[in-house]
This record gives sequence, C-alpha cells and structure tokens, in this order.
Amino acid sequence: MTDTFTIAGKTYSSRLLIGTGKYRDFDETRAAIEMSGAEIVTVAIRRTNIGQNGDEPNLLDFVSPEKYTILPNTAGCYTAEDAVRTCKLARELLDGHDLVKLEVLGDQKTLYPNIVDTLKAARELVDDGFKVMVYTNDDPIVAKELEEMGCVAVMPLGSLIGSGLGILNPHNIRLILEEAKVPIIVDAGVGTASDAAVAMELGCEGVLLNSAVAHAKNPVLMASAMKKAIEAGREAFLAGRMDKKAYASASSPLSGTVS
Repeated sequence: MTDTFTIAGKTYSSRLLIGTGKYRDFDETRAAIEMSGAEIVTVAIRRTNIGQNGDEPNLLDFVSPEKYTILPNTAGCYTAEDAVRTCKLARELLDGHDLVKLEVLGDQKTLYPNIVDTLKAARELVDDGFKVMVYTNDDPIVAKELEEMGCVAVMPLGSLIGSGLGILNPHNIRLILEEAKVPIIVDAGVGTASDAAVAMELGCEGVLLNSAVAHAKNPVLMASAMKKAIEAGREAFLAGRMDKKAYASASSPLSGTVS
C-alpha cells in the first residue's frame, strides 16, 4: 500500500522523524537512523556540529543531506530572538536550507514550550521565508493560530520532552486533528513502540522522537520497533477500529445455531 505524506511540498514515505542527539557516538546515530527508515532527521544546531566547528567530527559525514532531509531545530533556545538567530545560522550552514523545526522552551525543568515566544518567533521566521515546523503544547487554539500564520506542520507534545510518558492527553490531540489542514506530528514524550502506535492511531501524520531510541538499551533494535509501530498504527487508523461497547458481543452469529 502506498501511503505518503507531504511537508512543505516534499513527499515522504516514512512517517517517523528521528533525532540525532544522545547517542554514544555518530556511528550509533547512523546505525539507528538507517534501521528506523526515517527520511527526515532533526539536528539541534546549538548542540551538534554540522560544520560550524571545523576541528570537530561533523554529523553530516555520518548522516548525509543527500540521503536525508536535514531538519535543523532550535533545541536549547529560551527566547524568540535566540530561536530566530539559530534558524538563520542553520540556513547559512546548509546553503540556504529553509525547512526548520522551531521550539522555544519555557524553563529547564519541564522544557515546556514558551507559547508567547513561540508565536513571536514563528511569525518572524515565516515572514523571512522559512518553512516552519513548530513544537507546541496540546492546545487546539494555539495549534490553529500557528497553522494560520503559515507554519507548514504543527507538532504538539505527547508529554514532556524526554519523559517517555507517552500520549497523556489524546483528547486534545484529536481536537487539534479535527481542525488541522497541515500535518500534525506528535513531538516529545514517546517512550516505546506502543506510544508511537497510539499517536498514529489517533490520525497524526507522523511522530518525531529521539530519547526513546537513543536511551534504549539497544537503540538500533528500538529504532526497528519504532518503524514497525508507526506503520502498524497508521494501518490501524486507515482500517478504522471497531466501536467500543459496554458489554460483550459474541464473535460468532447466534442465528442458525442448533438449540
């Protein structure tokens, strides 16, 4: 079954987006990404060398921009100004690349998004020609505002970044999906394969994750599990689950049975 989705005019087969941080080394990063089947790979510009430090190993020597869509992100930014500056740095380092993942954090304890500065930075980046995929909370009103200002994808959290708590508020994710006209991608909180499947069964276009793979005892094997979970969850959504019922319902029909 061919089932693709499109972000900023480019079509992808894999609905798993994966991060590059927290692995033991770049070789493990490469192996996990290859196993995941992901086509979009996100990179924290403030924490990972993609050419800004000439005397250090370059991630792009292990994860090629010719094979993957590199998605620079603004992890570690706590103000709109820092986030915008980081995106502009990424555009310079990647020869005019304009697809970015925006996140503006509120505090170091929860890494919850600062919505005021997220909205400010998103508006400035969109006006400057960036194609913005934006990390936000699971507020349907905020999600709609980000879409309407021109963000190419909205990325509500499932739970706190790196927490592994899974999808804590599926009801709000459904509300966001009901109104969305751009891809909705769950970002943050996925801890294991079943969490990724739940996000896809809700109808999300994709899932972005990092810690769940990088912090697994066997990251490469977990990457494989995530790939399968995304595919299974998507197929379950397309198939349409049975209705939930309060009482039992026999699997076999009662009519025509021998009394």
